[in-house]
Amino acid sequence: MELDIRQIMERLPHRYPMLLVDKVLEMVPGKSIVAIKNVSMNEPFFTGHFPHHPVMPGVLIIEALAQAAALFSFEDDSGVNPASQKIAYYLVGVDGARFRKPVVPGDQLRLEVVADRISRAICKYTAKALVDGQVVAEAKIMCAIRILEDE
Repeated sequence: MELDIRQIMERLPHRYPMLLVDKVLEMVPGKSIVAIKNVSMNEPFFTGHFPHHPVMPGVLIIEALAQAAALFSFEDDSGVNPASQKIAYYLVGVDGARFRKPVVPGDQLRLEVVADRISRAICKYTAKALVDGQVVAEAKIMCAIRILEDE
């Protein structure tokens, strides 16, 4: 299953400058995903990170992996939609994060995430980001789902 940017925006609440998934190449609902983040010099974080040597912050690579995870985790569950205003999907844990190479403008991040455990409260994943077939970042990530109360 593939998704374009419009379909991604239907499934995630994030918008510029925090939407960090551009395309989904492969998705097995509830199991795994392969997605793409195109890294452009136009990214707002490059202004300050760093002006003379632009490098994508590692925390944003992890965030991109978490967003990719949200896309496939509930695709078959009509009761959970991460884009819903009544549901919050939070990144709550990062273990064993390793950053192997800098990610710079012009790179294309390949986001690969596999579900270790998915439930209606806590989800755990094994995630890695690659550029040109080389792992640039990897981590075990955990996300929590919270139902938001009406105000």
